[in-house]
This record gives sequence, structure tokens and C-alpha cells, in this order.
Amino acid sequence: MIAWILLATPLALFAIGLTAFFNFAPQVGGNPKGKRLKRIQAAPNNRDGKFFNTEETKMSMPAGTILKLLRESMKKDAKRAPQIAIPTLAFDCEKWNSISKNETAFCWFGHSSFMLKIEGRTLLFDPVFGPRASMFSFMGPKHFEYTNHPQVSDLPAVDILILTHDHYDHLDYPTILQLKGNVKQVYASLGVGAHLEKWGFASEQIQELNWWDEVDIDDNLKLACTPSRHFAGRGLTNRFSTLWSSWVIAGSQRKIFFGSDSGYHPDFKRIGEKHGPFDLTLLECGAYSPYWPEIHNTPEEAIQAHLDLGGKILLPIHWAKFDLAQHPWTEPVERLRKQAQTENVSITTPQIGAIVTLDDDLPRKAWWKS
Repeated sequence: MIAWILLATPLALFAIGLTAFFNFAPQVGGNPKGKRLKRIQAAPNNRDGKFFNTEETKMSMPAGTILKLLRESMKKDAKRAPQIAIPTLAFDCEKWNSISKNETAFCWFGHSSFMLKIEGRTLLFDPVFGPRASMFSFMGPKHFEYTNHPQVSDLPAVDILILTHDHYDHLDYPTILQLKGNVKQVYASLGVGAHLEKWGFASEQIQELNWWDEVDIDDNLKLACTPSRHFAGRGLTNRFSTLWSSWVIAGSQRKIFFGSDSGYHPDFKRIGEKHGPFDLTLLECGAYSPYWPEIHNTPEEAIQAHLDLGGKILLPIHWAKFDLAQHPWTEPVERLRKQAQTENVSITTPQIGAIVTLDDDLPRKAWWKS
């Protein structure tokens, strides 16, 4: 009995401490309540307070599979991360501000952090400039080394911040805190605003959209929230309590699709039929795994999604910043380039930090090989 008590006491204390952390640590965010929760519960893609994918999506793993995955994750593999700093460019804010209202330009900051200038407005998507994609400051996926790391202080004033979902590699607490005074308006997937309000954003700054909702920013710019096949949640018990989504940005001359995290699904075609064709699609090509085949595109599936959307140019995202799966860090883009040649798809591979204008010749150099 005494031995059992000695064993159980540390485990009980650990469980209590872990529960307390997730309940009170500010970086975990807040849970929807009040009017926000009622709106979520009334949503057609929500059952009993939980969102669900349009396609049946398997998320659970047997205990044996989880243990196998943990063992594989702990193995050191030099190919899963770059062995030297990735050559990146320092963001040129002066150049960004000089872009005319008639031009559409963009800058990729690695992974899924992306900035777009369209109709004279600056839109920032899923900015993660902190050191880790984690709720902890001392553990969790650490960003790859860059020769120039993007900083919030480098950015211009942000007219619109778009948040696709609340996972730590897309919604970064320290980055959002630094952005708080530099953002005019936030558009987020339904429920994500609960985190922002807990972190000090005014409720009138935040507008949350469900799948297929649309909003007119002005006569020349429209946003639409569209489905993705994924999941969400930042705590121990709140998985599926907030929405995950992709976004359409439609200007007077250009249309952009920002895919964020998603496994392949038939709604790519439906989105293309309703909102396309697109001048530029941003689709994830990394962090895929046979352990979770339905929630992250493989590179080949990204190409097919681009074709379904009616895309003209594809910019591969969700790679080159974090080690989140078991594949080599350059494998996603290499497989995508190979499939793009097979399917005659035009892709662009800008260097991280580079400002690119859609009217110019788009970069296609394999900079990661250096």
C-alpha cells in the first residue's frame, strides 16, 4: 500500500499541475462562451458544441501506433531539419509600402505565415514569429535557423489579420501580443476570437466567419471563409471547439486562395466552382504522414487541389520552418515540383522574406538546395 501511494502521489501531482496549466496559462487562450458559443452551437457544421469535417475524417490512433510514432519522433534524423541556417531575406518594409494600389504582391515568411498586398491593403495570414510552435517556451517544435528571422517590428501596419485556426503553428501567442497595436481588423474562423479577446483584443476588432460566409471589405475587396479538412484546439479537452478553414481573397483584378492546413477533400472543387478561378493558390505540402493521412495534403494532393480550384500559380506552404512530421525537410517541395511537371502546373518558390509582385516574373529557383 505504501509503495502504491509513493508511486501514485507524483502522478497525481503531475496531473493536477498539467490541468492547472491548461486552465490558467494565458498562451492556451480562451474557450467560446456566451453569444459566441450559442452561434457555434447553432452552426450547421457543429454537433453538440463540436465542429466536424464535411468528409468523414479519422483522427484516433491505437495506443500501439502512438507509441511507435513517439519512438520515431525521438529518433535523430539529420535530414528532417537543415544543418545550416536557411538563407532568407530581410523584409523590406519600405519596398512593401511603395507597392501601388493597382499591384498585387506577397511575401512568404516560412511555414504558413504569409502577407498579401491587394487593392492597397495589407493582409497578414497566420503569423508565427515566435521561437516554437508550442504552448511551452522550453519545449516543442523549434523553428529552423534562418539567416534573417522575420520580426513583428519589421512589418508595416496590418489592415486585416486572417487566422485560419488555433493550432500553435498558426496562432502564436507572443506574435499576436506584439501585433495587437498594429492591426486594424481581424477575420477569423468561428470561435477563434475567444482566444483574441482573452489576449486583449477588442471584440469590435474581431469578425468570425463560418464556412461559406462572405464579407465585403469595400467595393473592390471581398473575403470568403471556405472549408478545409482538419481540426482545431489548443487545450486538453477543447478539440473541435473552434473552426478550421481556408480563405478566398477576391480583389477587382486578382483572386487568391489561402488553403492553410487541410487534407484533400471534394470541396476544393466546389470552392473553385463558386469562387475561382484563382490567380494564386497557397496550399500546404508538408507535415504529411501515413499516421494522419486525412488531415494534411501530400505534395501530390496539393497539386490535385490546385487543379480542382482552377489555380493559375501554386505557392507551396507549410514547410521550411518546423519539423512536424517524419519526412526530410526538403522532401515536400521536391515531390511537389516533380508532380507539377507531370501535371503541367506552374509553381512559384520564392525565397523566405522576398517581396514578389504577381505582374513580374515569379521566382522558381530551388534556393533550398544551396
